[in-house]
Amino acid sequence: MTTATSSLSKQGQAIPRRPNMVAVGTIVWLSSELMFFAALFAMYFTLKATRPDVWAADTQHLAFPLALINSTILVLSSFTCQIGVNKVEAHGKPAVPRRTGGIFEISKWGLAEWFILSFLMGAIFVAVQSFEYAELVQAGVTFSSSAFGSAFFITTGFHGLHVIGGLIAFLIVIGRTYMARNFGAHEASSAMVVSYYWHFVDVVWVALFIIIYILK
Repeated sequence: MTTATSSLSKQGQAIPRRPNMVAVGTIVWLSSELMFFAALFAMYFTLKATRPDVWAADTQHLAFPLALINSTILVLSSFTCQIGVNKVEAHGKPAVPRRTGGIFEISKWGLAEWFILSFLMGAIFVAVQSFEYAELVQAGVTFSSSAFGSAFFITTGFHGLHVIGGLIAFLIVIGRTYMARNFGAHEASSAMVVSYYWHFVDVVWVALFIIIYILK
C-alpha cells in the first residue's frame, strides 16, 4: 500500500476504487443483448395478435410440466454459479478456486466444482429443450408450419444459442482454474463476467417461459 493511500486510511476517508472495466464492458454488451431479445418479444406478440387461432391450436402441444422442471433447473444453475463466484471474490477471505476436501464435501467445493455443476445443469436444459423440439416437430409444429412455430423456434432457438455460449464460457473458466498456478484477480474477474452472462440468460428464459408457456 502506498503512503498516500495509508494516510487516507488513517484519516478514515474512503479509498476510491476504479471500476472493473471488463465487468463494465460486459454489462454494456448485455444491455445490447437485452434490446435484441426485446425485439424478439415484440415479434412474438405481434404474430400472436394477428393469428390468435393458430396460437390456441399450437400451444396445446407444449409440454408445460416438462418445461417447468427444465426452467427450474436453469434457474437453480444461477444460484450454483453465484456460489462459485463467491468462492473467489475478495471478501476478506482467501480465494478457493478448487475444492479443499473430498468430492462429496460440498461445503469445501471451490469455484471449479460449482461451475462444473452449473455447466451440467445448463447442459441438461439444452438436452431437454432439444427433446421438446423433437416432440413438437413430431406433432406437426415446425419452423415453417405456422406463425407460432416460427415465433417459438426463433425466440427459444436464439436463447438456446446463448445458453450454449454460456456453457462454453464455463468450460473456459474451469480450464483456467485448473491450469493457473496462482489464481488471481484476472481469473476471478473472468468468473464474475461469466456469472453476469449466465444470470442474464436465466432472466431472459424466465421471461420467455412466462410469455410462451403461461400467457398462451
